[in-house]
Amino acid sequence: MKSLLLTVSLLSVLPLQSTFASQRVVDRIVLVHGFLGRSSQMNPVKKRLEKLGFECYAPSLKPSDGRLGLEQLADQLKEDIDSEFGALEPFIIISYSMGGLVSRYYLQNLGGADRCAALITISSPHHGSNAAWFYPSKGAVQMRPGSQFLADLQATESKLGEMPVVSYRTPLDLMILPSKSSIWERAENRHYVVSMHPMMLRSNKVLTDIEHRLLLGEED
Repeated sequence: MKSLLLTVSLLSVLPLQSTFASQRVVDRIVLVHGFLGRSSQMNPVKKRLEKLGFECYAPSLKPSDGRLGLEQLADQLKEDIDSEFGALEPFIIISYSMGGLVSRYYLQNLGGADRCAALITISSPHHGSNAAWFYPSKGAVQMRPGSQFLADLQATESKLGEMPVVSYRTPLDLMILPSKSSIWERAENRHYVVSMHPMMLRSNKVLTDIEHRLLLGEED
């Protein structure tokens, strides 16, 4: 029964986009943390999805301030996923903040799109954040509006193919500035009024919407 529900859900995540093969049933979830975070940052999401029977993996990417560049974190993400799930098993990525950009680089430039069934980003700066001007690391520079890294990501997003993508944001985000930077033209964009950037990972409305997409193919 669970397999049937998962299949139906994944076929309906993005009604306006082509869906992946109905026989592909995915219950593995990769959770990618954000700037200065670690695996435990994704615990609120992980605990809820594990209660529903999903197999969740949340790697800790280092250095978490991106001082070696977001490409290095994406390389590490690929290695960690291959080590945990093997090199062929399909999965879904749910990523937070900077993790959304790291995930996109992995999917678009390191072959991850070939096995990823869907991408969900939560408060990710798809068009950069002015808050990144206050930190000097290479990764922060790459997250500044107008950076070459962001331009290159936009140029290669066609490599995602017909992968379903959803981007969540809050208009009250004080880390993603402006908050509309989380709007990604490639994605289905959802917004909820959540008081702070980190609370997006604990918002019942956000997490319930994600659960419905994974299990029932519904959204609020």
